[in-house]
Amino acid sequence: IYNLKKMPNTKSAIRRVRRVKKQTRVNRIRKSKYKNAIKKMDLLDRKKAIPTLIGDNKRFLIISGLAGPAKDIGFLTKESPNTFLFGGAMGGALPTSLGLALSRPNDRVLCVSGDGDILMSMGCLATIATIKPKNLIIICVDNASYLETGGQTSHTGLGVNLDMIAKGCGFPITKTIVTEQELLEGKKILDNFSGPAFILLKVNKSSPPKYSRNWNASEEKSKFRKNLIN
Repeated sequence: IYNLKKMPNTKSAIRRVRRVKKQTRVNRIRKSKYKNAIKKMDLLDRKKAIPTLIGDNKRFLIISGLAGPAKDIGFLTKESPNTFLFGGAMGGALPTSLGLALSRPNDRVLCVSGDGDILMSMGCLATIATIKPKNLIIICVDNASYLETGGQTSHTGLGVNLDMIAKGCGFPITKTIVTEQELLEGKKILDNFSGPAFILLKVNKSSPPKYSRNWNASEEKSKFRKNLIN
């Protein structure tokens, strides 16, 4: 361990160390307050919140992450040609949505994914914020659980705030939704569609709607591609 008192510019180095320690304590307190506040809230039911937030789904090209969001979107759209659902490919929704937004600048691209899926590809948040595609909006359906693997608590259930991460990456528009009023405010972001935007939709641990999807990925890819070409 370095002895700061024997190093050059000792006073300056000590001040820097103290600042870092102080900021670390502040960050711990903020994380604890955030985690406790979320626990006390009566969070939204995803079955009602997602359709309300999205509205007319036909106006978007929709890429859905795996597990819960795939059921949410599959049930909502009945896997219409403007929709592609991921399954078993954790972390794929964000980069696919980015590629689609860049290749289709005149279309509105909506990525609907879960907290676990987005935690798997957080580096892509930074890439999206750097490139800033104006036609891309991300909805993170955050139930603080890994539904794909049995409902274990995810990092967002331990205090990680994906809204703050998106802000830090440089997203010009971010929004956390925990109430009915905030849900209506979030809907305005989708209606105006000025991206890139990151919406963190906090939902309770209720199950997504029951939906039996088409697991033939090749067939679904071809359907989605044909819709783009036409």
